[in-house]
Amino acid sequence: MKRIIWASIIAFAILFLFFFLKPVFSGQIILNSVIFKLGRLQIRWYGVLIASGIMIAYMVARTRIKAENINEDQVIEGLFYGVIAGVVGARLYYVVFNWDYFSRNPSDILKTWNGGLAIHGAVIAAMLVAFLYTRLKKNVTFGFFQILDIVLMVFPLAQSIGRWGNFFNYEAFGKPTNLPWKMFVPVQNRPPMYRNYEYFHPTFLYESIWDLIVFTILLVYTKKYRKNFGETSALYMILYSIGRFFVEGLRLDSLYMGSFRAAQVVSIIMIGLGILLFAYFRRKGSRAIPSSS
Repeated sequence: MKRIIWASIIAFAILFLFFFLKPVFSGQIILNSVIFKLGRLQIRWYGVLIASGIMIAYMVARTRIKAENINEDQVIEGLFYGVIAGVVGARLYYVVFNWDYFSRNPSDILKTWNGGLAIHGAVIAAMLVAFLYTRLKKNVTFGFFQILDIVLMVFPLAQSIGRWGNFFNYEAFGKPTNLPWKMFVPVQNRPPMYRNYEYFHPTFLYESIWDLIVFTILLVYTKKYRKNFGETSALYMILYSIGRFFVEGLRLDSLYMGSFRAAQVVSIIMIGLGILLFAYFRRKGSRAIPSSS
C-alpha cells in the first residue's frame, strides 16, 4: 500500500512539473495569488497553503503523539496558541526589520495575506508558547523538549508546503539567472533595480526541497536513532539553518542587520547553538520514548 501511495505521489509530481510548473517558470502562464473573491473577502493561495501545511504536518505528528502516550487534546490546545503566536511572531519579526516602510505605511502591518512572514520569528514565538504551556498547564502530559521534538520533526514539512505560497505571490525569489530551471517573474513583482531582467532563481523551490529533505531526516532519526528528548529539536536547528544560510545568499528580499543578512546571522547562531544542544542532550538529556513503541 505504501508503495502505491509513493508511486502516486511521484507520478503527480512529474505531471505537476511538466504540465504546470514548467510553463509558469517559462512565463507562458502567469499566476494569480487570489483563488476567488466573495465581496471583500479574498481567499489567497498564500494562506491556504500555509494552513494546509500545518494540517498535514499535524496529521503526520499524530502517530508520534500516540506512541508517546500524550494527551492529544492538550496538544491541540497548545497548537492553537502556538499557531496564533507563530503568525504574530513571524509578522512582528518581518515588520521590525522593515520598519522604514511600515512606519510610513502602518495600515499594511496587518496585511499578512500579501506575504511578509519571517520563519525565524514564527519559530521563536512558537517555542516560547510551548515552554509557557508546559510550565503553566496543570497535569500536562508532556515535557517541553518532548513536544518540541515532535513539533520540529514535522515543522519542515509544513514549511515545505507553505513555501509554495511564495510561488503564487511571486516573492522570495533570488538573483537573475539563465539556469535551465530559471523562473519568470512579472515586471510588477521585480525589484526596481532588476526590472530589465526576466528570469530569477526560484529560491522558494530550493528551500521547499531542502525542508522536505530535513523533514525526512528528522522523521527517520526520531524513530530509529533518538536516545533523549531534545535531540530532534537540536538537529532541526542545525539542518534547517544550513540550507537557509545558503538559500538566503541568493535572495533579493533579505532582511538586514546593518550590512548583514538577518537570516544568515540567525542561521549561524542556530547552527552553533544546535550543535551544543545536540551534544548536551545526547549525553545528559531525559530518556526518550523507545522507537519501538
